[in-house]
Amino acid sequence: MARSNDEVAALFAEYADLISITGGDAFRARVYEKAARAIGGHHADVSTLDLKGLQEIPGVGRSIAEKIVEYLGAGRVTAVEELRARIPAGVRRLTAIPTLGPKKAMAIHERLGISSIEELAEAVHEERLRDLKGFGPRTEENILHGIALLRSSGDRVLIDAATDVAEGIVARLSQVPGCLRCAYAGSLRRGRETIGDVDVLAAAEDSEPLMRAFTELPETGEVVARGTTKTSLRTTKGLAVDLRVVPPDSWGAALQYFTGSKAHNIRTRERAVHQGFKLSEYGLFDVESGERIVSEKEEDVYALLGLPWIPPALREDRGEIEAGARGELPELVRESDLRGDLHTHTDLTDGLAPLEEMVAAAAARGHAYYAITDHAPNLFMQRMTDERMLAQRERVRELDEEYGRRGRRGGMRLLHGVELNIDPDGGVDWPDDFLAGFDLCVASVHSHFNQSREAMTRRFLRACENPYVHVIGHPTTRLIGRRPGVDVDLDALFEACARTGTALEINSHPDRLDLNDEHILRAKRYGVKFAVDSDAHSVLHLAHLRYGVGMAQRGWLTKDDVINTWPLTRLRRFLRQGRPTGRRS
Repeated sequence: MARSNDEVAALFAEYADLISITGGDAFRARVYEKAARAIGGHHADVSTLDLKGLQEIPGVGRSIAEKIVEYLGAGRVTAVEELRARIPAGVRRLTAIPTLGPKKAMAIHERLGISSIEELAEAVHEERLRDLKGFGPRTEENILHGIALLRSSGDRVLIDAATDVAEGIVARLSQVPGCLRCAYAGSLRRGRETIGDVDVLAAAEDSEPLMRAFTELPETGEVVARGTTKTSLRTTKGLAVDLRVVPPDSWGAALQYFTGSKAHNIRTRERAVHQGFKLSEYGLFDVESGERIVSEKEEDVYALLGLPWIPPALREDRGEIEAGARGELPELVRESDLRGDLHTHTDLTDGLAPLEEMVAAAAARGHAYYAITDHAPNLFMQRMTDERMLAQRERVRELDEEYGRRGRRGGMRLLHGVELNIDPDGGVDWPDDFLAGFDLCVASVHSHFNQSREAMTRRFLRACENPYVHVIGHPTTRLIGRRPGVDVDLDALFEACARTGTALEINSHPDRLDLNDEHILRAKRYGVKFAVDSDAHSVLHLAHLRYGVGMAQRGWLTKDDVINTWPLTRLRRFLRQGRPTGRRS
């Protein structure tokens, strides 16, 4: 289940916004933003730490630690409540729009008296915002896009939040006497980037003990409906969870039925009908005799339909039925196929852990290689210099020698890389002679998100043409539910990446999952290679690779499509081919 860290991090992120809205000190707001990030990424649950332990978290001083203690004890923080009271409720409602900053929200409220998202949408359509200083057609367009994002997200949560809830519930229900099997299904099992509700499936002869245990979970906020085969509740965080209990001999059919998308299930039921069967959550039945033919295993259900077992990530009716019938389903990449992580950060820039801790944690995960890619200097708030980067390189080389020769540590090799900033004109931070010293260069857009489609496309293409750029990081720059992707000609980008041999990143952070599955499918058709990276800013973030792999699976990627599944010798050849001695091919 979610840790107290997430609650405290969200509280301090809100506090930072409140400070900005009320015209407070910008430095103070940044302090709380940084503290929120540090707390969210800290390995230990803050509810288990005393005041001294809290102050050992980077960026957490005595004042912030005392606020954490106050929140954990009282469920509120006086300073936050005081600022909340100073801000009209209408302004706080407007700041929920991902593309509308707190200062603009305050200006709209004060000048136009707008207090709701509906009123704001109406004002945009009537072009009333154009009378305000700093507002124009592009601002209106961004606001409308943000409103659409907000409305489309609804009650959906990010995949990591849903996974935490689902895995906690499955673990607890699996311990209930009489529970023979338990797993989550639905869109979460398919690896969708956001989840509307969690579907949990259990097999038992008697459903009552499971239903009782389910409703008595500590996370239960409200029991919406309770029955013998299905019970629904909302957690204290508002997430809807359904538990279905089926007879043990119906397990396979139920898991198949409650995992597939609506479109996939329609196709499998149609296929069953054409073969004289009826398919339901209880099994595959002969239409004429009513006899149940198979139901215990998913594999058997698909086999009777003339199909191989279809991985959950593919069950979206995007050609998987036809590919299965032809025997052409891909062998999807798995998390265990990953040999390394090619995009990570340390506290030299905006990471939360020192280099040594990140490297040790990567080795513990069994990586064969691991790249450190802290930010380059053009992202000005990172305070990077040539000297600091070169000093890090020297330390990375020392650690590479240490970890590379110790079999007991897995023989992990280290790559010294960098995350470059793709400037508005497509240039990057350093000249070629400095870039030549890196083992790996990831290049990403971190600013000027509102360029025109033509300018943004030229920007990306120039970065792809740079012989020292190996990977385009989080290519669309989106933050799910908070910031839309940039307007870029993706087909032109994919063609350029294929032509220059530049890999595209699948950023595994649950806030990003960028590229997403639809973009991966498009890019794969061009012959592009991919890197599934964690973009870890803390030790905890290294585990996010599972979500990136899930997105890669939804994009039908195989092991060979992903460069960080390759042996180090093959990866190094790929990286060297980007140098001026010869373009990658």
